[in-house]
Amino acid sequence: MTLACVYSRARIGLESPLVTVEVHLANGLPAFNIVGLPETSVREAKDRVRSAIINCGYEFPAKRITVNLAPADLPKEGGRFDLPIAVGILAAAEQIPSNDLQQYEFAGELALSGELRAIIGEIPLAMACKASTRTLVLPSPNAEQASWVHDVKILSLSHLQQLFPHFLQQQTLPLVANKPLPNYQAACEHDIADVIGQPLAKRALEIAASGRHNLLFIGPPGTGKTMLASRLPGILPAMTEQEALSSAAIQSICHQDIRPDTWLTRPFRAPHHTASSAALVGGGSHPQPGEISLAHNGVLFLDELPEFERKVLDVLREPMESGEVTISRALVKQTFPAQFQLVAAMNPSPTGFYNDRRSTPEQVLRYLNRLSGPFLDRIDIQIEVTRLPKGMWANANEKGESSHTIQQRVSRCHQLQIKRQGKANAQLTSAEVRRYCALTPDDNDFLELAIEKLNLSTRAHHKILKIARTLADMEMLENIEHKHLIEALSYRAMDRILRHLTDSVATA
Repeated sequence: MTLACVYSRARIGLESPLVTVEVHLANGLPAFNIVGLPETSVREAKDRVRSAIINCGYEFPAKRITVNLAPADLPKEGGRFDLPIAVGILAAAEQIPSNDLQQYEFAGELALSGELRAIIGEIPLAMACKASTRTLVLPSPNAEQASWVHDVKILSLSHLQQLFPHFLQQQTLPLVANKPLPNYQAACEHDIADVIGQPLAKRALEIAASGRHNLLFIGPPGTGKTMLASRLPGILPAMTEQEALSSAAIQSICHQDIRPDTWLTRPFRAPHHTASSAALVGGGSHPQPGEISLAHNGVLFLDELPEFERKVLDVLREPMESGEVTISRALVKQTFPAQFQLVAAMNPSPTGFYNDRRSTPEQVLRYLNRLSGPFLDRIDIQIEVTRLPKGMWANANEKGESSHTIQQRVSRCHQLQIKRQGKANAQLTSAEVRRYCALTPDDNDFLELAIEKLNLSTRAHHKILKIARTLADMEMLENIEHKHLIEALSYRAMDRILRHLTDSVATA
């Protein structure tokens, strides 16, 4: 046999398309050619594969070797094709049995000694292989994490020498059992009970967690804005198995550490304000996920919000609405999930305080205008965080509710929403808002009058209804009541600040 076909998979974003590795041995001067749009890392596989085959005691064929990676128009990168190329050469040279090769898919990087090294993207690879009836052969470091994808047969391979006895059925490779997703979360590092005072901010934080609403804290330095935001992951409900797998798939292609004890903990990403738009949404000649995709199913925290460049913040507007981001390049277009919850913190003025007489209303307004109106319109809850009143430090040892206690309430509220509509309130569409956020005629007239007086947009109108729906769910009530509308309307701090500043500048 001079021709062998081995199956593998490429990595294109979160997709793992099937690649057929065809190996042909022909007479002539010894040569080793790889075709099929291989990149540098794939072309360098020639030297790794040759050394690995020789060092494992096999004979490297002194023939003209042609390796075709089909389909030819699909880019191939990384070291994952080392193992399938080596298997194809050994099968074509009849050094290992090839009868059962069609039942397997191979992926792995070879060391010069023949040992298998880990690759990236094992979870998307296993999820793609799930649709086929073939068995997936992976390096031992990848096999354990890939086994969390159910209904996939995975064999763990640590050295190329193990292939010969496996195909002769003398010593078969170990089948990695599908492991159930860990049903525990890591211990909460930041407890909300550590935050002194700020009952209104804590209330807003619980509302945001209950309905997955975007949240903005506005206040002077040292009032606990960052401290409050860092407590949000500790009160969010644990992820479902599907959410955990989708988040882990993104992390696996970004060289992120995935630990079993944190799988169900929602991601928390906090990029610095010097981050570029490509760092946030993703980019590169071969598109890679950005911070918003790494925060998928979790929290994206932007501290010192006005210090971000305006154009950087505005690139978040579409993903905040659609829950995904599409990165287009000349030769490729990739779509990554980005269903994140935005939490931001900012000072009310360039000096950090309201009335320190160090900045004029014009300067404060210019500072706040770094945030575009459409961007602010997508933030559901905007609340002021004030300085602690006198005497609060005397009761500093009296801790409030713990994150665990609040998380239990949030989880009950979240389960109610999932049972009713299959998603969190913040993700409701316009049609679903009309269905699940119905008001009485009197409350509807009241809300329309408030919207007109505050000069709010239709999007803000829907967000107020969603917050009111969450407030009703927190009390386990079927219908939205008048008090819920009043409280939802109170979470529009930025509108009040901008209106006051505009009036001050106009009358000056």
